[in-house]
Amino acid sequence: MKLLCESASELEHLVAMAKPFAKEGKVADYIPALSKVDGELLSVSLFYPDGCSYTAGDGNLILTLQSISKVITLALALMDRGEDFVFERVGQEPTGDPFNSIAKLETINPSKPLNPMINAGALAITSMIRGQDGAERIDRILHFIHELTGNPGLSYNKKVALSEYDTSHLNRALCYFMKQSGIINEDVEELMELYSKQCAIEMDCLSLAKMGCVFANDGKDPASGHRLIPSDIARICKTFMVTCGMYNASGEFAIKVGIPAKSGVSGGIMGSIPGKCGIGIFGAALDEKGNSIAGIRLLEMMSRKYSLSMF
Repeated sequence: MKLLCESASELEHLVAMAKPFAKEGKVADYIPALSKVDGELLSVSLFYPDGCSYTAGDGNLILTLQSISKVITLALALMDRGEDFVFERVGQEPTGDPFNSIAKLETINPSKPLNPMINAGALAITSMIRGQDGAERIDRILHFIHELTGNPGLSYNKKVALSEYDTSHLNRALCYFMKQSGIINEDVEELMELYSKQCAIEMDCLSLAKMGCVFANDGKDPASGHRLIPSDIARICKTFMVTCGMYNASGEFAIKVGIPAKSGVSGGIMGSIPGKCGIGIFGAALDEKGNSIAGIRLLEMMSRKYSLSMF
């Protein structure tokens, strides 16, 4: 397999070119635990199906997944419930609205979220994951992530999870909206606790790139060849990453970068280049849409240099 870059030093050069753009952004401060992260740090990893990997930038920075977890729970919910069940309750269309917007729930009847990558859709998806209670469901999510990364030691950051749970009042409003119309049928506080833990799952960029590589490899574990995700579900997830993965900047990202990717407000980005590799990025300073500003620039540079665009 031809690698995207020939050496770690080549990747370091691209990181150095992208890193100054972090000064133009700001870290997410509406979640108190995320406001303390150094926004000027930038790290990237590439992971290939043959096990080769490169990491460059500020070491193995640890990030919480935040909205990147939406891709993982979507795959798990589809495996648990099937496409018909999931998409009767959550739509498949981009919104053009911010990720935490309540507007479309107010104007669509019933209050069906438009896609699984916005907060309303992600909350509905998380409610579909099978389990007797929140503890069993977070264990299942973590076990799935352990399989995708090959790292059984990963867990969630309790401080970040509590910080999100205590301050996520808009997400509670989204849940009650959907509970009124039967999209969600469980205790809102239990769902909020589970969702906060899901978003607070933490890992380094290499583990993030490994997850991206599984999707790039059509759902197969690159190391063993064992199928972790049915190929059609991996395809669905990658499609949502293209159409909705970068919030309401997904169209511009498709033009400038052109790969399936999902961002989170921690500053993480998971990329999956079909048939080639997974990418993990962490740069906490965000642009006005909630995406890593230096991370986006880095991906734009990589896409131009290595002709990554699918289009």
